Amino acid sequence: MIETIKIGTLKWHHVLNPTEENLQYLKEKYYFHPLDIEDCKTVNQRSKIDSYDDYYFLILHFPSFDKNGTFLHTKEVKIFWGEDYIITIGQSHWVVSKMFQEAKEQKARNEEFEVGTSDALLYRILEKVMTESLMLLRRIGSELDFISQELFNKKAEKTIEQISVTRKNIILLNTIFKPQLRLFHKFETGLIEGFAENMEDYWGNILDYYQRMWDMTEDYEELIEGLSKTFDSLQANKINEIMKVLTMVSSILLPLTFITGLYGMNLKWLPFASEEGSNAFWAVMIAMVVIAGTMVLYFKRRRWM
Repeated sequence: MIETIKIGTLKWHHVLNPTEENLQYLKEKYYFHPLDIEDCKTVNQRSKIDSYDDYYFLILHFPSFDKNGTFLHTKEVKIFWGEDYIITIGQSHWVVSKMFQEAKEQKARNEEFEVGTSDALLYRILEKVMTESLMLLRRIGSELDFISQELFNKKAEKTIEQISVTRKNIILLNTIFKPQLRLFHKFETGLIEGFAENMEDYWGNILDYYQRMWDMTEDYEELIEGLSKTFDSLQANKINEIMKVLTMVSSILLPLTFITGLYGMNLKWLPFASEEGSNAFWAVMIAMVVIAGTMVLYFKRRRWM
């Protein structure tokens, strides 16, 4: 279904779930390239900007959280951009759909729109999506701050889970933003001219947004790696401390176990083995205590304990 809002001479078409008839209608009305129409039928296309004489075709990727608000996934924004129209196609980022619904409600109230050209409308769409993406990135940053505070928490499993989830999200951000950085540079350098005049500052602002998101992603990538290594070091140190204590206990008990095992064989030629009464028992116990105490003092002197 094709929904349309008319803003003066500008038209904004929004096609949420395009059918073959919808795409064929757009192809015949605006003479879009067949390959662009094919791209509209599939998802997970690479990000790009195709430039033609009378229109541009954009496929952009932006992050969005899943329904549980845990993992990020990629949302495509497909836009046909002409001199007097903007066409958004497919299951776009929720910000685009929300903007279109707000524009419909504004139109129903007979309120005037602040945009008058397709370039200005495209700028508003990109600005809104990038503002939302920046908020999302700040949320990732808050999660990193929380992880850094929880590093010394005893709940290791919870911290491992948080690190793993955040690392996965940052990797996805990297795969989304990195390929598109060169693409957005085309706006500022003039390779993408658009249809309206005096848009250079606006396109520069869009690039600033994107450059800021990319810089934050790089910083977060380095930070999560550092936090992960720190956490691994802390866990390794804890394991070493545990093994150290267990080794010392085993070292102290080893000679005592040897003595008890030796006397348990009832050999008469062992010291105190032939004596009757409790004197032999206490003599062996005192010897074992002396041996254990000596080993403990030796370990402390060597600063092993």
